[in-house]
Amino acid sequence: MKLNLSLAQNIVQRTNRILHKPINVMNENGIIIASTNPNRLQQKHTGAVLAIRRNQPIEINQELAEQWQFEVQPGINLPISYLGEILGVVGISGDPETVRSYGELVKMTAELMIEQHFLLEKERWDKRYKEEFILSLLKGKLDEIEIEQQSAFFSLALEPKSAVVIIQILQPTAEKLQQLVGYLEQSAKYPHFAILSHNKIALIQPSNELQNLLKSKELPKLFPSHLLPSGLKAIKIAIGAEVETYKDISLSFQTALSTLNYGQTYFPKKSVYSFNQYKLPALLDNLRNSWQSKELLKPLDTLYQQDENRLLEKTLQQYFLANCDLALTSQQLFIHINTLRYRLNKIEKITSLSFNKIDEKFILYLSTLLNH
Repeated sequence: MKLNLSLAQNIVQRTNRILHKPINVMNENGIIIASTNPNRLQQKHTGAVLAIRRNQPIEINQELAEQWQFEVQPGINLPISYLGEILGVVGISGDPETVRSYGELVKMTAELMIEQHFLLEKERWDKRYKEEFILSLLKGKLDEIEIEQQSAFFSLALEPKSAVVIIQILQPTAEKLQQLVGYLEQSAKYPHFAILSHNKIALIQPSNELQNLLKSKELPKLFPSHLLPSGLKAIKIAIGAEVETYKDISLSFQTALSTLNYGQTYFPKKSVYSFNQYKLPALLDNLRNSWQSKELLKPLDTLYQQDENRLLEKTLQQYFLANCDLALTSQQLFIHINTLRYRLNKIEKITSLSFNKIDEKFILYLSTLLNH
C-alpha cells in the first residue's frame, strides 16, 4: 500500500482548512508529495526520514533547523500508518511549542482519510471483480472448479436452482441506471447481478422465489416505488429458464435474452415475459436470421413480402395465438367464422401449404415466430 498523490493532496487541503497552518505530506521515502507550499514539492524531508526510521514524531525547532541549514522548516512531523504499515509522514510547519497540540489531531485525521480511502478502494475492487465473475457465469466462461473457487473467494452463496432475470429500462438515463444499481446493491434480495449495458441489468435469482412472485403478481414490490412511478410500465422484465447448477446459468441467460426479444416484438404492451410461457419461440430466436430458416420459409415469401397480404399475415398469427381455435380466432379478430375460413384458404393458395398436413402446418406456425 502506498500514498498516492490525490490522497496526499486531500489530506493537505482538509487539514489546512481546519488548522490554517502550513501542511506537508511525505511518502514512504520522505519525499514531499503534497504541500500548501508548492515550492517544496519533490524535496527530501530530513525530519520525515527520521520519523519513518524511528516510527515516532520528530520535532524540529529553530535551532535544529539552523543546524540542518534550513533544509527543513521548524515544525512537527508524525508518521502515518494503516494496518501497522507506515505509509508516510504528515508535517505541520511552525514553532513546535505552538503546533504540538495539533499533531495528534492531524495524524488522526490523515489516518482516518487513509483508512476510508483504502476501504472504498477495496469496495470498488470487490464490486468490479464480483461483477466480472457474474458476467463470466452468464456468458459460460467458467468451469465447475472455477465457479466453486470464485464463489468461495467472494463469499457468494449460490442457490442450486436458479434463473436469470433481465431488467431493461425503457427510457434509460444515467440517473435511472445509477438509482437501480444503488438499490440492488443495498438490497439483500439481489446479491448477484451485473450491468449488461446502459439499459439492461441481469440478476441471478432463486427460481422458487421468482415463481412465487409471478404467481402472486407481486413482482413490482421488489422495486422501490420511486424507481417505478408508473409501475412496471417503465421497465421490461424477462425471466430465463430454470437451471439446476451454476455451470448452466449461461443457458438461463440466453433464454432470458431470447424471451425478452420475442416478448417485446409480439407483446409490446406486456411488462413481464417468462421463458416458461414462451419456450418454443424463445428457443427459435437465434434461428431467425439463419440460412436454415430462410430455406424453410421460402414458400411464405409471397405472403410476407407483399403489403396487400398484411391482413392475412395478422390472421395467421392470431390463429396460432388462439391455439388454432377457429371460434376464438374469429372472436379476437372481430370477424365472422366464415370470413376466417376464407382467409385461411387464401393463405393455403398463396403458400401451397396445407393446414391439414402436420409438417406444413408446423412451417406455417414457425413463420409467425421467425418473421418480424
